[in-house]
Amino acid sequence: VTGASSGLGNRFARVLHAAGATVVVAARRSERLEALAAELGDRIVPITCDMSVDADVEALAAAALAVTGRVDVLVNNAGLGGPVPAELETMEQWRAMTAVNLDGLFLLSQRIGRAMLEQRSGSIVNIASVLGLVAAAPIKQAAYCATKGAVVNLTRQLGCEWSRKGVRVNAIAPGVIATPMTAPMQAFPELLDAELAKVPMGRMGTPDEVVG
Repeated sequence: VTGASSGLGNRFARVLHAAGATVVVAARRSERLEALAAELGDRIVPITCDMSVDADVEALAAAALAVTGRVDVLVNNAGLGGPVPAELETMEQWRAMTAVNLDGLFLLSQRIGRAMLEQRSGSIVNIASVLGLVAAAPIKQAAYCATKGAVVNLTRQLGCEWSRKGVRVNAIAPGVIATPMTAPMQAFPELLDAELAKVPMGRMGTPDEVVG
């Protein structure tokens, strides 16, 4: 599980662990991973990883495969967000987001996917976003929408290439979920109200609603 130091990733790790899995948890904030491992005890393996650094991703894949000799489930959850008007977004900001949300996701999927193809079984779950399917208006975040849209279609492509070889690739596209990533939005009622106006239930989702 990538991006496991907080939010949805932390919840995914806990649920998989409770189901009996040995869970490799990866994120940049090593102290949070260590705290999670200390809390849950056995079968939690913390690995510090920056998904924008190819060498880190390669090392994560190798370490995960070394724990038990196989990986049955990969949850690509790590991601960056943040509003920036498209006309003001710098290429540095654009590339920082694509490096984590798309490039790192593909590289890890490829490396773990190779092992899954050899064992002819496995499940890859990509955490995309509803903003990979629709625009974010009134929030301005072109790079985020572009990367999540790419994740949605990459999921389709990998599923088509690998499913008959025993490897399933699916995506979950959450809406507005109450996590630390959406905390800034929650601090601005007008912005939050504008977003929730597009949600049929009229409220934010919870991490537990995504877990199922």
